[in-house]
Amino acid sequence: MISTKKDDLETVTTPPKTANWRFGLVGIFFGIVFVKAEVISWFRIQEMFRLDSFHMYGVIGTAVAVGMLSVQLIKRLSIKTVQGDPISIQPKQFSKGQVFGGLLFGFGWAITGACPGPLFAQIGAGYSVVLVTLLSAIGGTWVYGAIQNRLPH
Repeated sequence: MISTKKDDLETVTTPPKTANWRFGLVGIFFGIVFVKAEVISWFRIQEMFRLDSFHMYGVIGTAVAVGMLSVQLIKRLSIKTVQGDPISIQPKQFSKGQVFGGLLFGFGWAITGACPGPLFAQIGAGYSVVLVTLLSAIGGTWVYGAIQNRLPH
């Protein structure tokens, strides 16, 4: 750990740069799981959007259920972060922009067969054409950042 003084009021402790290797291993593990579970398969995603198969709905539903259970456990057991800080989940405010953003995300997902998480697993699995989708996602993020203040709230 590296400790530094910040404004002579508090000491900020940051982990060394090499401490992030664990996150890389988790990413590689999830990439392998995505490939083996066919979550990154363009054909599986198209089956989902054509309502031909339950496979992707089962995967997404399981993820939602695990997320809901995890949030409830965090709240009920007052689970803290690794650093010992309390976890605070702020209530979300609804905005009509969420509907438009969700539709845009869904259309992009249906057309490209990829959403941001599996993009890297698809590239790692050798689907180099997905680089176009990745660059488009980065470009879309940049455009959103540039025009965000002019969008409806």
